[in-house]
Amino acid sequence: MSTATAERVSVEASDNYVFQRSLLAYHTAAEMVSGTVLEIGTGSGYGIDVIAPNATRFITIDKFEGGAANIAQSNVEFRQMTVPPLSGVLDQSVDFVISFQVIEHIKEDVDFVREVYRVLRPGGRFIVSTPNRLMSLTRNPWHVREYTPEEFGYLLKSCFERVDEMGVVGNDKVMEYYEKNRKSVARIARWDVLDLQHRLPRWMLQLPYDILNRINRRRLLKANTELTCGIKMTDYSVVGVTDQCFDLFYVAQKQSNE
Repeated sequence: MSTATAERVSVEASDNYVFQRSLLAYHTAAEMVSGTVLEIGTGSGYGIDVIAPNATRFITIDKFEGGAANIAQSNVEFRQMTVPPLSGVLDQSVDFVISFQVIEHIKEDVDFVREVYRVLRPGGRFIVSTPNRLMSLTRNPWHVREYTPEEFGYLLKSCFERVDEMGVVGNDKVMEYYEKNRKSVARIARWDVLDLQHRLPRWMLQLPYDILNRINRRRLLKANTELTCGIKMTDYSVVGVTDQCFDLFYVAQKQSNE
């Protein structure tokens, strides 16, 4: 995955709808974390300033080094690697693992979850988000897979003793944008009369998806500037999981030795 892809959340105005939702994940996690925190998926690094003040030590890793440029805090360490495995991270060495909008990109998702379990101390928690497949408007070829709430819970429960299942929902303003986006995507998808988005391999669809995704978001911004730019993090909330959640936001806890 290239750092230039529209799949990576940016602060561009046309991405605001997604960015604000992603920011909520970090702020929600910041209220939970302490001690040694490991993040898988630094991205552009916009979550570092949110998490770092609540961590004694914050290790953040990514396939690309772009997010490293934003690190100024003395308790933050960036490591460049592709996962799984979590190379160089010792067994039972971290208190929290956070990973937002990453697991859907990883082919070996079971191995990924097992690695997270391995590095967590007893009682440690894995805070993870991923798109809810039931709310996806089209196939995203950057994603190896997407999960339903039931499927994601099953994956995490294959390793973890406790899983709290939550999700991110939006208010009326968010749903107004979602509906406009849904109609816009449907207008583009109607030209796919052969259903190539589901027939072609992912690598063939990634560049067209990127181009069309960016065009669509910028058109929505131009036609609905006030709505698009007016969405704030507080227009989203984390609630008990439902089929209508945009993202699945699950907290998996490793059994304590106590």
